[in-house]
Amino acid sequence: MYSIPEGVRILFLELQFFMIHFLIQNIRWLFVGFLLTFASTGGQTWFISLCSPSIKEQFNLSDGGWGGIYTLATLASAVIMFWQGSIVDRVPTRIVTLVTACLFTLAAIGMACGQSTWILGGSLFLLRFCGQGMFGHIAMTTLGRWFVNHRGRAVALANLGYPASEILFAAPAIIVIQTFGWQALWLCVASFLILIFMPLTAVLLRTNRVPAQRTEHDVLSGLQGRHWVRKEALRHWLLPALLPTLLTPGLMGTVLFFNQTHLAEIKQWDLVAMSPGFTCFALSGVMASFWAGWAVDRFGGYRLIPFLLLPIGFGMALISQATSVTAWYIALGSMGVTMGMSSALWGAVLPALYGTQHLGSIRSLTTTIMVFSTAIGPGLTGLLIDSGVDFTAQCVGFSVWCFVIAIGSYFVEQKLAREMTESFHHNT
Repeated sequence: MYSIPEGVRILFLELQFFMIHFLIQNIRWLFVGFLLTFASTGGQTWFISLCSPSIKEQFNLSDGGWGGIYTLATLASAVIMFWQGSIVDRVPTRIVTLVTACLFTLAAIGMACGQSTWILGGSLFLLRFCGQGMFGHIAMTTLGRWFVNHRGRAVALANLGYPASEILFAAPAIIVIQTFGWQALWLCVASFLILIFMPLTAVLLRTNRVPAQRTEHDVLSGLQGRHWVRKEALRHWLLPALLPTLLTPGLMGTVLFFNQTHLAEIKQWDLVAMSPGFTCFALSGVMASFWAGWAVDRFGGYRLIPFLLLPIGFGMALISQATSVTAWYIALGSMGVTMGMSSALWGAVLPALYGTQHLGSIRSLTTTIMVFSTAIGPGLTGLLIDSGVDFTAQCVGFSVWCFVIAIGSYFVEQKLAREMTESFHHNT
């Protein structure tokens, strides 16, 4: 009979013990991050795209027209994210969170009540800026400052908000749309933000956590013992080299979720039958996030970079050939692995690379890059669909892209490892 190797068993027991102990000790602070990522659902592509058929019908939009509006709204949110993302370095987290939540609520009401494409575009802009951009940015920036030795675990636990919302909201959201209409869904989002999210965060964020290991406030250094500012990060070789890896998960996730209704049409799959795929996506993301959080703390996050895009590349290849909805579940599970790893990886690696003194500014740059990547996909794929290139054919190209970038990221990791070793010797 096959038995689990002793080393593997001890490893899993160690991971389980430390996660539970860490969660109990830091439940208040971790719940803030969880709540922010959980509430970001209304600004995520997978959630918005559930309304795509109804929006296109009501506003008389083609795939390209709807994708174009979505792209412009997301690009605008990326510009504002780059300009204002550093606000978390200057303004208390509580104030930034509550103001962002108010704007988010306004956007949800606009989606529910708006009757023109201008209101639709403006509401989409605020949804993308607040939900997809700022909520996650606030969560990862504050956790990066609040935790030092166990930053990877903190990020992994807080990022559970993303899959939790996917598990809890996917099927109910589809049922609400089919029963009461797509505008009713956005009234539910606004109600959640007003009645649950804002009161909870107002209480939880009355005080901030200060790590016991910290001897100076917010001055943990990064590479070369420096506190990097945004201009320096842009001039250094590393950020441009990481750019394709930063861009790809958001791009792939966005185009797949944005085109799920189109995919359902050409594959002749029922949307309700496809909804368990979100559970597969969420559960695999949870497991990958836990594992990546542990691995980041144990081995260093940069070691994971070459493996990040392999699961999503496999998922895209599978979708291109899929005939059964079961393949959709497996593909979303593969994508969830990449997304879970990505959330834990960048949330912990950026403070280690660039320090925490200007972390909000640095994270606003990387968040802008990731938001920009999500803006490219819907417009591009929509135009290709209007031109006769269906989404399954596009998935082949997306898969090849992932594997090529994964190979290139191996060489980036090798050079970064040498630089981090030199930086360690320099600091000691």
